Amino acid sequence: MVGATLSRSEQQGLIAVAMLAADRASGITLAHFRSSGLRADNKDKGGFDPVTIADRDAEAAMREVLRQMRPFDAIQGEEMGYEAGSSGLTWVLDPIDGTRAYISGAPTWGTLIALRDETGPILGVIDQPFTGERFIGAFGKASLIRAGQRAPIHARAAATLDKAILFSTFPEVGSPKERAAFEALSARVRLTRFGLDCYAYALLALGGVDLVVEAGLNAYDIQAPIALVQAAGGVVTNWQGGPAHDGGQVLAAASKGLHTAALKVLAQA
Repeated sequence: MVGATLSRSEQQGLIAVAMLAADRASGITLAHFRSSGLRADNKDKGGFDPVTIADRDAEAAMREVLRQMRPFDAIQGEEMGYEAGSSGLTWVLDPIDGTRAYISGAPTWGTLIALRDETGPILGVIDQPFTGERFIGAFGKASLIRAGQRAPIHARAAATLDKAILFSTFPEVGSPKERAAFEALSARVRLTRFGLDCYAYALLALGGVDLVVEAGLNAYDIQAPIALVQAAGGVVTNWQGGPAHDGGQVLAAASKGLHTAALKVLAQA
């Protein structure tokens, strides 16, 4: 476990690298956001998976920061694939999580930056430059930077399932079987909402949302949210209670008790 052996100064150095990468990406994504000339290409011939010049250029900028400052670390990104490293640490990048929202002008997308070792993510950033919010979860602490001020954040106190707020990105929620399980859980909570992409996990860490349930995710979609939610006191697993850092099904909960209750419903369905 490489992350467990890092000194305090090494941890702070890694956070500083992540902040610089986020800064470089934000200048690019903001320059194209809500611009009249923004064009989206489709990466999915069977559906619609948009990618823009902002996605590609932001990832390239982050990779350049990492190559200069952390040359022995591996890099895994949505747009440019995997680069091997020798340190035992891997940076996982999603330059714009929520490109559909991005091309629509909705400020619910975010740049995801995670750092993982062989056990999973140890650092995660969800950056929303248009609203000026940067959520950071690293080495057991979660915080929000906004307007130059940094404050600790925490998932809210345990709520019972019947009073919980549940989010998911798409109403379809994966396969028909997965959707049926999600709907069984949705029927038990107070409020279900859709959309927001990575921003829903940020709200869970901030204390505004109780559950986020999704399926069909990739590793770059979930590594940063896992690190953030766990640092804020929440729990993130797959629908069987196992690790979710490689993607697939994800259940994020604000508390252990709520996670147990939601997991039971998903399993029964």
